[in-house]
Amino acid sequence: MAKGPVDRRKPYVRIADDLRRDIASGVYQVGETLPPGAKLADQYGVSGMTISNAIAVLREEGLVTTRQGARGATVIATPDAQEAGDAASEHSEEFRLLLTQLQDIRGQLRSLRTRLDDLDERTKDL
Repeated sequence: MAKGPVDRRKPYVRIADDLRRDIASGVYQVGETLPPGAKLADQYGVSGMTISNAIAVLREEGLVTTRQGARGATVIATPDAQEAGDAASEHSEEFRLLLTQLQDIRGQLRSLRTRLDDLDERTKDL
């Protein structure tokens, strides 16, 4: 039984390619957050450092941004939009500000969702 070709690229390069392809195809859209590193590490069967390296590649390419304390990287561009060049960079400061506000809102929503789930669990038997 013949096997397919062996992918000899480093794992973080393969993962970055997968995530880049997912961003390009709309699986993850601009403004959305990629899954947390631990979830990606489980999904790919690699260490958290390997995921960090993959995210760093995408960050250097200008596709995602990360923030201290945030859970996951946020998509800020698609590979095809990035190739469009300087047209998008005219609004980059305003975009970053709006993106930061969106990330904060999403963090607050996650916190509220967690609190509601906890409340539902505690009041389930009442």
